[in-house]
Amino acid sequence: MQVANITFQFQDGQLSQTHVAAQGESVLDVALNNGIQLQHNCGGVCGCSTCHVYVVKGEDYLPEISDKEEDFIDRAVNPRINSRLACQCVIQTSQEVVILVPPQDFLGH
Repeated sequence: MQVANITFQFQDGQLSQTHVAAQGESVLDVALNNGIQLQHNCGGVCGCSTCHVYVVKGEDYLPEISDKEEDFIDRAVNPRINSRLACQCVIQTSQEVVILVPPQDFLGH
C-alpha cells in the first residue's frame, strides 16, 4: 500500500505536524485520526464548508475539484485559489501534500 506524508501548517501559530496517510484516506481523516482540530459539521460528505483548508503543496496529487465542492468553498471564510475541502482531498499517490489549516474558532456553513 502506498503512503504519503501530509504536513499540516496552522495559521493560528501551532507548530506544523507531519503525518502518514494511506492511499484513499482524506486529509480530513488524517487530521482527525491525529488529534488535529478541523471542523467537519456535515461529517465529511461535502455538505458544508467547515473543513475548508488551503493546499500549499501537492494540489496536482489530489482529485480534481468538483462543482459541488467549489460551491461550498464559495461559502467558506476567506476562500483563495488554493482552497479545498479537506473531506474531498483524498490521497491518491505517495507524493507529499502540505495543508494550511485556517483558524478553527468559527461557526461555518
